[in-house]
Amino acid sequence: MADDDEPVDDEAVAAEWAAMAGGDDDEDGEDQEAMAAEWEAMAGDDEAAEDDDDGSGPSPGRVLDQTEIDSLLGFDGDGDDGEMTGIHALINSALVSYERLPMLDIIFDRMVRMMSTSLRNFTSDNIEVSLDNITSVRFGDYLNSIPLPAMLSVFRAEEWDNYGLMTIDSSLIYSIVDVLLGGRRGTAAMRIEGRPYTTIEQTLVERMVSVILKDLCGAFEPLSPVNFTFDRLETNPRFATIARPPNAAVLVKFRVDMEDRGGRLEALFPYATLEPVRELLLQRFMGEKFGRDTIWETHLATELWRADVDLKAVLDETTMPLGEAMNLQVGQTILFNKTPKDDIVLKCGEIPMVSGAIGRSGQHVAVQVRHTADRLHAQTEG
Repeated sequence: MADDDEPVDDEAVAAEWAAMAGGDDDEDGEDQEAMAAEWEAMAGDDEAAEDDDDGSGPSPGRVLDQTEIDSLLGFDGDGDDGEMTGIHALINSALVSYERLPMLDIIFDRMVRMMSTSLRNFTSDNIEVSLDNITSVRFGDYLNSIPLPAMLSVFRAEEWDNYGLMTIDSSLIYSIVDVLLGGRRGTAAMRIEGRPYTTIEQTLVERMVSVILKDLCGAFEPLSPVNFTFDRLETNPRFATIARPPNAAVLVKFRVDMEDRGGRLEALFPYATLEPVRELLLQRFMGEKFGRDTIWETHLATELWRADVDLKAVLDETTMPLGEAMNLQVGQTILFNKTPKDDIVLKCGEIPMVSGAIGRSGQHVAVQVRHTADRLHAQTEG
């Protein structure tokens, strides 16, 4: 017999009964095997009940804890960083996955070179402009991430009938103002926080933005001519809303350095603004051609000028019923409205090229050109 303190192992007892059932006579074998099976079933029910009491096993009426709820909802299992996965990451993600526009890299590289020259002429100082990166963001997330104080310039793309946004941070504002107003070189620009920008500061920044927009027009010109015009200057991001917050946009970050001074400049283009030239921006860049191969264009133009074409001298044209045309016989005469002194038209296919008087040159029939194609088209349209 086992001591009262030791727990009784139901599975061991069931196995012992099963062994005893195998060693008895055939008359009692079936009853003992049935009793052993009943003991095994009872042991399984007891284990399930103990698991339910401990909370380790599944139960239809058991309440889920916070970890299991977070796991079902798609939150991170550790709960430390608060990141989300699954459908929540798709809905609330601040990153925008959008098609790549290869030509934008080339356009803004060209803009960097042009800005370096134009800003040096604008400030009469040694300025270095560099391109940090080009990323895709949501417009609302970008407005919330702008460090204040800053100036936001809204500009309009006339040909595309939409807007863009340019942000100048406070470091660059104070550096430009200091340089333009004769600040001492070699010293950092003085930053005065806690006050709004003065009219002089806003005017100087507006002039700088106009210079940058002119360079931006020049950068886009080989691809698609567009005119960027200054619209307004804002200091509050809420008043610089040019697109809906969830809309995707292209963010271009520049760095402007003037010896030990400088700051950051950012240009933001909603994808709706770039939609009119989307097909051009998807082109592959080939050298400095911006998607065009001038060598092939020149070769094609040269070969076109050398191409042989057939010219037809049309004496006159007339209209007759189909039945009369089908009944024409050899020897019949067709009358035209032309006289021997009237001009005839030389055509290439169905396009009139030149016209002139018909005559004879030696043993050949010749046409003396009197009118070119431009006059023929004008007469046809008139």
